[in-house]
Amino acid sequence: MAARWSSPVRYVECDQQGVVFNAHYLTWADETSNHWWAAIGLPWEDLVARGLDPLVKASSLEWTSSARWGDTVTVDAGTEQLGRTSVTVRYTVRVGERVCCVVRNTYVCVADGVATPWPDDVRARLSEG
Repeated sequence: MAARWSSPVRYVECDQQGVVFNAHYLTWADETSNHWWAAIGLPWEDLVARGLDPLVKASSLEWTSSARWGDTVTVDAGTEQLGRTSVTVRYTVRVGERVCCVVRNTYVCVADGVATPWPDDVRARLSEG
C-alpha cells in the first residue's frame, strides 16, 4: 500500500436502501489517486509541469460486499502492474477489515496528446508505489 484515504459514507452516496450506489466507488478511487500520486513522490502538478498527463484508459470494479450509510470507508492504493506507457493501480475499498470492492484504474502516460513511455525517474517511483 502506497496511500490511504478514508471518509464516512454520506447519505447522498446511497440508494433508497442505504447501500452505496456503485459509481461512488470510482469517485473514492479518484479521491485516493491524488494521495497515491503524491505519496509516491509524483504530485499531479509536478507531472503536468513536465508535460505528462496520466489519463484513465480503463476501470474495473469487483464487489464483494456493500458499504452502507453510516459506515466509514477506507481506500488503500498501490501499483498493481507497470507497463511501458501505462500503470494499473489497485484501490481496495474496506469497511473496517471487510473488503467491499476492488477498483483497478489503468492510467496511460500522455504527452502532447500521444501515449508515451514513462520517463525513467517516473517509472522508478511507479514501481515502488
